[in-house]
Order: sequence, then structure tokens, then C-alpha cells
Amino acid sequence: MYRRSLCASCVSPEDIEHLSALVFQQFRSIHIEPPTKQQTLRLIRSAIRKYETKFFSNTLQKLSDLTKTQIDALLSLTTTTDSEENINPQDSQQSCDLSDLKADPGRVGLESIFTEVAKLQCLQKLELPLNLFSSVSPKVLEIYKLRVAAELPSQLRAHPEAIRYTLMSAFCYKRSQEITDSLIELLLQIVHRLSARAETKIEKELLQDFKRVSGKTGLLYQLAEVSLANPDGIVKDVVYPVVGQQTLIDLVKEFKSTGNAYRQKVYKVMRSSYSSYYRRMVPKILDVLEFRSNNDVHRPVIQALELIKKYADSNQRYYDLSEEVPLDGILRSSWREIILEKDVHGHERINRINYEISVLQALREQLRCKEIWVVGANRYRNPEEDLPVDFDSLRETYYQALNKPTDVDVFINSLQQAMNEALSSLDKNIPHNPKVKILQKGKGWISVSPLEAQTESTFISRLKAEIGLRWSTTSLLDILKEADLRIGFTEHFKTVASRETLDRTTLQKRLLLCLYGLGTNTGLKRLSAAAPDSNYQDLRYVQRRFINKNHLRKAIAEIVNAIFQVRLPQIWGEATTTCASDSKKFGAWDQNLMTEWHIRYGGRGVMIYWHVERKSTCIYSQLKTCSSSEVAAMIEGVLRHCTNMKVEKNFVDSHGQSEVAFAFCHLLGFELLPRLKRIHSQKLYRPEAGNSSAYPNLQLILTRPIKWDLIRQQYDQMVKYTTALRLGTAEPEAILKRFTRANLQHPTYQALCELGKAVKTIFLCQYLQSEALRREINEGLNVIENWNSANSFIFYGKGGEIATNRLEEQELSVLSLHLLQICLVYINTLMIQQVLKDPAWMSKMKTEDFRALTPLFYSHVNPYGTFRLDLEERLRIEYESLEVFV
Repeated sequence: MYRRSLCASCVSPEDIEHLSALVFQQFRSIHIEPPTKQQTLRLIRSAIRKYETKFFSNTLQKLSDLTKTQIDALLSLTTTTDSEENINPQDSQQSCDLSDLKADPGRVGLESIFTEVAKLQCLQKLELPLNLFSSVSPKVLEIYKLRVAAELPSQLRAHPEAIRYTLMSAFCYKRSQEITDSLIELLLQIVHRLSARAETKIEKELLQDFKRVSGKTGLLYQLAEVSLANPDGIVKDVVYPVVGQQTLIDLVKEFKSTGNAYRQKVYKVMRSSYSSYYRRMVPKILDVLEFRSNNDVHRPVIQALELIKKYADSNQRYYDLSEEVPLDGILRSSWREIILEKDVHGHERINRINYEISVLQALREQLRCKEIWVVGANRYRNPEEDLPVDFDSLRETYYQALNKPTDVDVFINSLQQAMNEALSSLDKNIPHNPKVKILQKGKGWISVSPLEAQTESTFISRLKAEIGLRWSTTSLLDILKEADLRIGFTEHFKTVASRETLDRTTLQKRLLLCLYGLGTNTGLKRLSAAAPDSNYQDLRYVQRRFINKNHLRKAIAEIVNAIFQVRLPQIWGEATTTCASDSKKFGAWDQNLMTEWHIRYGGRGVMIYWHVERKSTCIYSQLKTCSSSEVAAMIEGVLRHCTNMKVEKNFVDSHGQSEVAFAFCHLLGFELLPRLKRIHSQKLYRPEAGNSSAYPNLQLILTRPIKWDLIRQQYDQMVKYTTALRLGTAEPEAILKRFTRANLQHPTYQALCELGKAVKTIFLCQYLQSEALRREINEGLNVIENWNSANSFIFYGKGGEIATNRLEEQELSVLSLHLLQICLVYINTLMIQQVLKDPAWMSKMKTEDFRALTPLFYSHVNPYGTFRLDLEERLRIEYESLEVFV
């Protein structure tokens, strides 16, 4: 029987191995013979269980009677049946139960705001102690939260007091952070929608009247000349013959469309929409969220929020004259004359509604770059908490981990030398490079010839046909099963409950069916017919208890490592340290915060960001919003992929790079290699001032010197933020929010931009003089395009649209798709190696065939039809092909 204790659900096998190594090390240090491995494991598990029991007991003692009463009320008020939790995120009732707290927010709107406010107020009534989990790892709390999410209220009520209250406290603590973040996201999107919809409405109204008049300078000259020549003349007789009446009408319409009149119309629509509908959200948000800032520059926004809260119940049109109303840093200069009004006495007054709109817009800008943060949030928490607290005491250790010198002058000198060498090399190369030219066009124009087509492989199609003959119409479900029987990745799917009484064979079969149903998007109901001994409720049970994103990521890493292990270097070449990253849009239901309209591809959906190495093995995947930063996704994938691959180079498209990205990648120790679409407009920065005549062949595209003083001043801070990225003290996107164009005055941001300019200059020099590098980048990105093309073949259910509004289930679908596709790559690798084991086939392989060889193809695979899972039936792939190669 398959049993598992609660402590094991919080400690991974990797942690057990690490603790075991520490135990053996301790025994050796005190010169005592260690116990056997099994005895050591029993001692470790016993110690963990005792520690956890003590932790539960201590947590219970910290909780007040009021908190325990409120938790009991949450469990007893739950109206959800013991079969399934399906909640309606649109329900805005003021009282909430456990099922409400488990629900994700609905689509952007006031109803979602009210619902999230009600949930947050419910959690705040618990009055959990502030330091309740200060010494507990967030990963442990996440596991406790997952357990509560998977269990029914009746099961939670059956636990002993210490366990029940600790689990519920951890759940409520984590959900409080998540709901606070969701509420802020709703606020940001509503404020953006307020102005965006107003602009769209006015633009449609003005579209018919808008007509851009060409040659306005010449018309002005003609008007001035004829007016000066005939100062006493009549306009109709003097002006109209020179500049027609219709032209003057068009000029007036154009000004009204683009000048102050346009802004006034937009603001009028914004004011109407806000005052009649959205204004109702402000008092509720200010009641539950506490905004703070660590920078005195942004204090006016905090003060303005307090003023709005003070007048929340007032019907006054204006603030009292005695009030000190903050204006600097809140009112935009272009809106000031629209917002300020004069009363009947001629005094300049601030209209409350107009002022509130401006405050919300300023709040949105500062929240996005984390200059203003929210108490109790996670992604929008105090930015100082994102940084390692022990950086000052372990400064040298952190510098060594990044392989960077502690002396900033050594760091700068090495960069200057690299820039000089790169610019000198390009300066010598350009006159003799037929593929790259610098043209005297505009302010300097870089012209790069397209890459020539390489010799096409003619043998790969025959190889695929042979595989199709040997393993024709192989079921995708059988491929998943075969990969598990060889690798055993389902061992990573452990229950979040205290124990489980399913035999391993039954559990393995149900896990495979669940993963297949999620990965193909066909759903669990259609898969329940594949196993006569498992119905839909059984599969839902396994999904809730065993499948979460952490387990899926571990399983994916296991399969990726298995692919690297079974590859034969004679076929695939030596191990690579390069990967490409890019995103793909998937359609998705839109009653949630994740789904957004994509401005480039159109339609509502989500983005999946992939990291794929040169031979079509995807090492990491992420579910992102359409407007999220691709730079942050790129950095996260390189740092968090958890496979045996060491990434030293990462290829991206234009959207995955920026100057800040170049800076962070350089500090983290890997190269960022983008394919730049606007290569003609790129500029090279000078490594030093005072030598303007250097690099004569590059003068047209050279610009100012790097501001090394900024880097020198902020070097320690840059390393500090880079260490936070490396250690994962905060998500890359949360850290990068501080370094956007909305926060241009941030000194660390300015220093990162300068460092990025220097690193990008070195890259551009290499990119322009090396056709091999340009081809390598292009080939890497072509591999990820091939990966994207296979997504629709596997994720075919429900028209390829993610048919759920729950964020957790969306992530499970994406990661299951990744797992299925990587299993296909693994099995195809074995099939290709078995065919090429025959010398008659191997001898026909040429250079272009090895270059075009990929394990990501599916002409021999059948993902449709009847789902039949037989664990005793195997694919005919020889085990010897993994060890013997003739």
C-alpha cells in the first residue's frame, strides 16, 4: 500500500538526501561510525515529524480565541458539498466561506473588486498574528495551502486542533497575500481601462472629421505674406483665394482632434464614466489596502489617498480651502488646466472627482514600478523585502557566487577593454565584410544581408518514413506510458494529504490518464472511459490530491535529464549550453485576470513562454499574461529550469531583450543573444570620452560614451538586485518592475541602462562581423518555432483553447502539455537511435542530415480515437539501443 506522512509532504526527496549527507558529515566530524542508510532515513523522518508536531503546537498557542472561532466559522459556514468545489467568482456577498476564499477573481470590473474586497475583509477579521509564520519557508506554507485547497471541509474538521488550525492559518495567510495582489491588479487594470476606453471612444467620434493637412508651414507663410500685403483687406477677398476655405476648415478640425480640445473631450468621458460607475470602488479599496512608500518623492500620492479617504462620505464638489491638497507628482502638466476650476468667487479650486482620477493614475504608475507598495501583498510588497537581508554581512560570498570582482574598478576596466577590442575588431572587419554595410542614410544606417539558404536535407524524410513503418499510428497515450515506465516520473507526484491508501499501479494509471487529459485539453471525463476501474470522480480526486505545478516541474526536469542521458553523441553531437526562448499565444476563457487581449496577435488569451535547447528539448515553460515582460520570463527560465543543463547562451527575439536585460544577464553570467528586427537603427557606444576620431569606419553609428560613474556609484546595488534574482527572494518580474521607463530617475535603473549599453555594444560588434553567430541565433529561434508548431497537434481538445477560468488549472494544463510534448521528444529520440543503430542507415547520414535531425515530429503518432491504457503492453524499442552503438 502507498502511504505517506504529512512531514514528507513538506520535505522533498532532495531535501531528505541533503539532510542525510549532513548527518553523515556530522558523524565523520565527531569520529563516530554512522548508522546504515535506512536507519539514517528513519531518524531524519522521525526528527522532521517531531519538529512538525512541535510547530503545529506552537502555532496553536499563538492563535487567539477570536482567530480560532473565526476559522471554525469558515469551516462550518461552507455550503459546498463534499464532492466538488465550484465557486462563482462573480458572487459579491459580504460574508464568505471557505469555497469563496478558494476562488480566483473574475474578469476586470466592479463586481470583481467588491468580491475580492469582501474576501480580504473576511481574512482580516481572523486577526492572524503578524509574526505567525515569519520563520517558516514560503514553500512549506504553499504546501499547506495546497492541502487545504485539496481537502473538503469535513476532512479539515476531522483533523486534531493543532493540525487543523495550523493548516487553515497557513491557507488564510497565503490567500490574504494572493487576494491583495489580485485586488491591486484589478485596480491597475480598471484605471488603465478608464483612460483607454475614453480615448478609443473619442477617436472613433473624431475619425470622420480628422484630416491631416499637409504643408502647414507653407500655408502659414502664404497666410502671413498675404495678410501683411493687405492689412485692411477682407478675409473673403484676400485670404480665401490664396488658402481655400475648406483648407482652413480642415486645419481647425485637425487642431481640435490633436490639441487641447481633444484632451478635454477625453477627460470629459473619463469623468463621466468614473463618477457614474467606477468611483464606488475607491472607498472600499482604501478601507482594506494600506499604501506605503520608501521614497519621500512619492509621499504626495500617499497624502492624496489619505485626503480622498477623509472625504469619502462627503458630497462637496471642492475640497475645503483649509485643506493642503498635494499637486506635485500627481497632476500631469497637460491636464492641469483641465482639472483646476474656478468657483463663483474666482478662486482656483480643485474639483474632487477630477482630482481623484489624477490620483488613481499617479497611483497606478507608482505601483507598477513598486515605488509605492501595499502592506500584506506579495508581488506588490515592500521592495526592500525582495533583496537578501544578509547582503552586507555576506557581500564577498555573493560576489563570488556571481563570479564578479568586489572592486568596481576591476569590473569597469574589464568592460572597457572588452568594448575596445570589440569595436577595434569590427572597425577592421567592416571594410572587407560584403554582408554588412554602414550607409550614409539618416543618422547612420546598418545594412545586413539576409542569410543564404543552407543545403536542404533529403534523407530525413526517409528516416521519418521508416519510423512511421516500424511504429505506425502509435498512440500518444502509449508514448506517455512508455516514458513513465522507463523513467518513472510519476514517482514525483506525491499526495498533499497526511496519508494515502492507493496501490501504486492504480495510482500510476490514474495519474497518466489525468496528465493526458490535461495535456491534450480533452478533459478528464473523456479519459475516464479508458480505465474501467476509474470513474470521473476518481480522476478528479487524483488531480486534486497529487497533481500540482511543483510536482509537474519536477517530473518535466526528470524527463529532460533522461533525454540528455540517453542521447548518443555520434548522432546528436556533444551536450549544448545554448537555448532559445520565445512565447506563443493560446486562446483562453476570459472570466479571470490572466486572460488579456493581445495587441499584436489579436484575440483574448494567455502567453506560454518556452525555453528550448538546440535539439528540441524544452527545459522550462511559464504561463504569462499577454502584457507581461518577456525579459522577466527569459531570466526566470534560465535561473529556474532545474535540469542538468547549464545555460550559457540564450537566444531571444526582439521582444525578449532590453538594455536592462543585457545588464542582468551579464551579471548573472550568461550571454543574451537577440535577433534584432530593427538592426538598421542600432547604435554603438564609445568606451571612453575624449577620443572621437577612434574607429573611423564606425563613425556614422557611434554615439556618446558610457557613463561609467553611474555604474561605479551603483555597482553594489546592481549586484544586490542580481543576487535577489539568483536566490529567488522575489520573482524576476517583481524586481524588474522597478526598472522600467516609468521610473527613469531611479539611480540603479540608470546604472543598469549604462551597463546594458556597454554589454549590448560588445554583442552588436560580434553580431555584425560574425555571420556564423547570426546564423546560430536564427537556427535557435527556428527550433522554438518548430516547438510552437507541435503545440496545436497535442493540445487539440476544445479547439486548442484553455477552457477554464481558474489560474491553477490553467497552469496545470500548460505544464501537462509541456510534459506530454517532452515525452514525445524522449520516445522519438529512442526510435531514431534504434533506426540509426543499423550501419546501413547510419552510413547514409550527411552533414546536412545531422543538422536537420530533430526528435520533435509526430507523423507516426495518433493522439485521437479510443483511449486505451494497458500498462503491460510496451512499445518495441530495444533497451540495447541505449548502450550499444555500431
